[in-house]
Amino acid sequence: MTKSDPAQKHVSPEANDVPPPNADSVLASASKATKKGPPPVHLWNPPFCGNLDMRIARDGTWFYEGTPITRPALVKMFASILRKDDDAYFLVTPVEKVGITVEDAPFIATDFERAGDGPEQSITFTTNMGDQVTAGPEAPLRIARNPQTGEPAPYVTVRRNLEARIDRKSFYRLVELCAPRTQDGVEQFGLSSQGAFFAFAEMEELV
Repeated sequence: MTKSDPAQKHVSPEANDVPPPNADSVLASASKATKKGPPPVHLWNPPFCGNLDMRIARDGTWFYEGTPITRPALVKMFASILRKDDDAYFLVTPVEKVGITVEDAPFIATDFERAGDGPEQSITFTTNMGDQVTAGPEAPLRIARNPQTGEPAPYVTVRRNLEARIDRKSFYRLVELCAPRTQDGVEQFGLSSQGAFFAFAEMEELV
């Protein structure tokens, strides 16, 4: 990555005394920090250095200054240092923290494998970053609905509070594995994985 903007936009007031962030500096810091394994981004507390002109589109494509990042290794490096604090997303290294834009979820769950049957089954998702996560108490599923159309959008937690949106073909396959269960006195239609039950809809909505 060599493209940078000497007049980086959206720099916060507290970042006025440091150089504007750019992808090259973040990548260099990330490369050093990840040599010994997965980076412990949840433990790092560097100063905020402003917002980087980087965006993750709804389809999972990463953009830098309006141009798609086409090298998978670069995308995976940036993804490894991604963190969500409250409702904002940041790339975090031991020495800097920069904000980026995420249109929906940062990752896409593109496939899954099923082990076992019924309530004892386990559903393991693979993301567009190559991560694998098994839905369960530590990696919950959730269904969001479009307030205008009511269309469901399913998500699974990948790590900490970072989610992957489950793609349409995988969601259709998941629905085939769903079954009714009474939860808190309400009959729900949902999916079991690792002993946890995730409600997709109330049964009366499906009648």
